[in-house]
Parts: sequence; structure tokens; C-alpha cells
Amino acid sequence: MIKAEELQEMTRSVFEGHGLSREISETIADVLVHANLRGVDSHGVLRVEHYIKRMKEGGINLAPDLKETDSSASTSTFDGDNGFGHHISKKAMESAIAKAKTEGIGAVAVKNSSHCGALSYFVSQATDENLIGVAMTHADKIVVPFGGSESFFGTNPIAFGFPADREEPVILDFATSTVALGKVLDAKEKGKSIPGGWGVDENGDDTNNPDEVAALTPFGGPKGYGLAMVVEIFTALLTGAAFGPHISRMYGDYDKNRELGHFFMAIDPDKFVAIETFTSRLDQMIRELREAPPAENVERIYVPGEIEMMTVKDRKANGIPVSDSIIEYLRKESGGK
Repeated sequence: MIKAEELQEMTRSVFEGHGLSREISETIADVLVHANLRGVDSHGVLRVEHYIKRMKEGGINLAPDLKETDSSASTSTFDGDNGFGHHISKKAMESAIAKAKTEGIGAVAVKNSSHCGALSYFVSQATDENLIGVAMTHADKIVVPFGGSESFFGTNPIAFGFPADREEPVILDFATSTVALGKVLDAKEKGKSIPGGWGVDENGDDTNNPDEVAALTPFGGPKGYGLAMVVEIFTALLTGAAFGPHISRMYGDYDKNRELGHFFMAIDPDKFVAIETFTSRLDQMIRELREAPPAENVERIYVPGEIEMMTVKDRKANGIPVSDSIIEYLRKESGGK
């Protein structure tokens, strides 16, 4: 176990030691440890070694010149200049939030970015301001379309955040694949098998071995496939980014810029109904859901994001479980700090 503060400081030191500014390094570390705290280890510090490899081989701009172009009072496009997606996305959501506070809604389409980490971080930026947050991103092809035998879309996650009153915000963050690729990588790192239905091998057959996974499956069949296409439209067609099979690979093409697109939106509930009414009614909904009768052998009903918030509280108090190999790598790359 390692304390969140220690893990964040070590991670920040790694990136700063490889030439990134303190601000960008702190943001990346913040986003990664945020994922670890929520129990989403597939999007946590497990990713550091990959990012450093891409940095070393020239696939990420270490000193990007971020440029935002307003197209209206509530909309803009954001050029990330091929920097780190975590930093770019945080800045883009900050812009969406500022627009929402004055216009009621803010929407920012991002281009020329890279992998941005857990989307829950960015919608939480909005809920922290009593706003509704929406975030989505595409990725290189790894998921077969419904009825297909070859991958076309990425895992294409989407996230929503809703502010509550006394309760924790409702945070829904999910990939449109059955699981995120990071969960397969996490199982591979830990030497564990994966459940059936997560991925297929080179022949298109289901596999329990993470080393054999050639493509993932869309969750819910045609529903996940349809949502993946929706995310691709928002993040690629609205931004001018490449789509589907035309995106450079995350694991490979390390010397190439990813040129990914993201889409962020913030909405002020107070422009529709008094914010106090909205948040208190969401509290009521949460309480009534918890009191709903559970199915046999089910303890109780949880609302989206609730289990993750329970994990945050536990890991803040007791530490974050991180494999010895990852800790050893971080300590080595941070100069033993």
C-alpha cells in the first residue's frame, strides 16, 4: 500500500524529470492517482511507463502551445498542439465551465490531443462547481463493430457527472466496449485471466487469456456499438480528427502524434430549475434507489459512482495497492524520491 500523496508526488517527479513543466506534470499525476483512488487501476499509474516511452520517442509535444477559438459565447474549438491529453482536457473543461456559468451551457471540441486518462476526473471538475459535466473521447481501433470480425472503433468512453446536495455527485464513466482495454492490461500485469466476453483473439474467438486479446467487444451488442459511433461523431467529426481505423495506435507508432479528439460540455442546472431544487431532488432519488428492494443474493442497490467513492475513502485512509514492479519503476524514474 502507498499513500495517495506519496504516489502523486513520485509520479509528478517522473514527468518533471523527463522535461515536462511542473504544471503539466502535476495535472497528469493528479488524473492518474484520481483513477487509482477510485479503484480504476487500469487508468492509474500503470500508464506512466507507456507515457514516458512515447515522450522519449517523440510522440508527444512536451511544451504545447494551447489555442482556443471561440465560435460563439457558449462554444469553442481547442487545439492541444499534441500535448498531454490530461492537461489539455483539464483546460478544455475549465473553459466549458466558465462558459456555462455565464451562458448556461458550454461546449468545447478538442483536437490534436493524446490519451487523457479517466474521464471521471473532468466531469468532476464540473460537479465541483455545481454544474453537470459531460466528457467523451475516441481512441484507436480495438473494438469489433456489432456483427463484425475486425476492430473499427476504439473503446470510446463517455462520462456524465451530476452535482448533489448532501450526497456525493453521481458520476457515470464507462467505455462503450464491454471493458476498457486498460482492464485487460491490468489483468496482464497481474498475471490474471479475464472473464469470457471481454475480448477475442486473432481468429475472432472468445478468450480468457489477456495475452491473446486482439480486439474487444462492444457492451450490450448493438447498443454499445451505436454509442461508440456517437462518441466518434462528437470527438472526430466535430473536431476534424481522424476516425476509427485512421487513428494512430496507442501501443505502437510511438514516434507519431496521436491527434485525438475529445468533447467536453458543462451545463448549469440553475438555468432550468433552482440549483437547490435540483441537488435536493437528486439526493432524494439516490436515497430512494438505495431503499429499492434488491434482487435475491444482492445486498443493496448502489447508484453510479457510489462504489468508486467508497473506494476513494478507503484508499485515502489505508493507501492504494500498487504492484511492486510499478512502484520500483516509479522510484527509479523519479530518482528515488
